[in-house]
Amino acid sequence: MERQDDTGTGAGRPRQDAQAGAAEFRELMSRFPTGVSVVTTVDADGTPQGATCSSLSSVTLAPPTLLVCLRTDGGTLQAVRETGRFAVNLLHEDAQRAAQVFAGPCADRFAEVSWRAWRPSGLPHLHLDALACADCRVSAELPVGDHVVVVGAVTHIALSARMPLMYGMRRFLGWTVPAAPGREAVLAPLPGGDSD
Repeated sequence: MERQDDTGTGAGRPRQDAQAGAAEFRELMSRFPTGVSVVTTVDADGTPQGATCSSLSSVTLAPPTLLVCLRTDGGTLQAVRETGRFAVNLLHEDAQRAAQVFAGPCADRFAEVSWRAWRPSGLPHLHLDALACADCRVSAELPVGDHVVVVGAVTHIALSARMPLMYGMRRFLGWTVPAAPGREAVLAPLPGGDSD
């Protein structure tokens, strides 16, 4: 479906839009602060795999379902496909290092963080860096460009009372909760939170 020209210059004629460039799109998305998660799983041999993922969304409450977007060339997606399971670790505001470890090149990411296989799923949980974890069973996937949208039915949830790590404008942010009732919470840059 083509959009109509709403600038007043086309007088209702269909408008052909050019596609935005990657750098421009990256700038757009940097202006949308999100929580930071690490998707973890094990491969067919039981070796843990994981990657930082800010492309995460709830899909539906009934049944509880979420989606993550994983790179097509990443080992995490391959392992998720092998086992059909994954965990989403929502990072707390002191977990910047874990976010960076799982975002960059590292021979053994799990040697750099504390983790444990969570019962009953056996999936890797970053128990010291996550404020919440959700174990999921793959229910669908959709290839889109250089990523795959993986839909997961949530099977188990673990929660804690920590504050979330946020990412926006190319820096890590903390969610500052006001001391006085009735005041709004704000996002604030964390010390050393620049990722560039």
